[in-house]
This record gives sequence, structure tokens and C-alpha cells, in this order.
Amino acid sequence: MFLVPLALTIYAFIDCLNTSEEDTKHLPKIAWVFIILLFWIVGPVVWLIAGKARHTAAGGVSGPSSWQRNRRQQWVAPDDNPDFLKSLKDDRKPEAEAEEEPGRRDGGTSPDDKTPPTS
Repeated sequence: MFLVPLALTIYAFIDCLNTSEEDTKHLPKIAWVFIILLFWIVGPVVWLIAGKARHTAAGGVSGPSSWQRNRRQQWVAPDDNPDFLKSLKDDRKPEAEAEEEPGRRDGGTSPDDKTPPTS
């Protein structure tokens, strides 16, 4: 008899803490925390019924909300993103130039140099 209200209070408290300020209804989030903790059985029940904005799709099928659908990016994986691939090419250019520098200074005598030295 003691464990069910305690579990309900803990669940409602954690749910309230994890809910964003925009999704809380009727009262500020801090007020809901105090209601949940002070009114031991009634507070969590009121939070679960009236405290949080619940979003469902028009057809009743739960899925990503319109906000989440609008926030999705077109590219999923980094290897599909042309901006990311371009940034990798840009990052490699200074490294390639730095690797070529010692060979040029030594007159092309490095063991990795595949072109014959020009005199």
C-alpha cells in the first residue's frame, strides 16, 4: 500500500523534471514540482492528467510531432552529406601541402618522393 503511491510520486517527479518548460500546462514547472512533492498522492495524479501537454497525431497514431518532423535534417549519415565531405577535403589540403614541403626543400630526395629530382 505504501509502494504504489511512492512509485507514482517518483515517476511523476522525474517526468516533470524531464519535461521542457514549453510543454508544461497551467503552471510553471517549479510549481508542478512542489505540487508533486507536497501533495503526495493527489499531486502526481494531477500532474499526469493536467500538467503536461500530450501530443498525438490527428489519426490517433503516435509518431514524431510536427516540430520534430520540421527539425529533421535532410542528410542522415555523414558520408551522404556533401558539406561534410567538402569540409574533409578542405581539411586535407593543408596536410597535403605540408607533406610536400620537406620534399621540395631537400630537392626531392625523400624516400616517398616518386618524381625524379629536377636540376
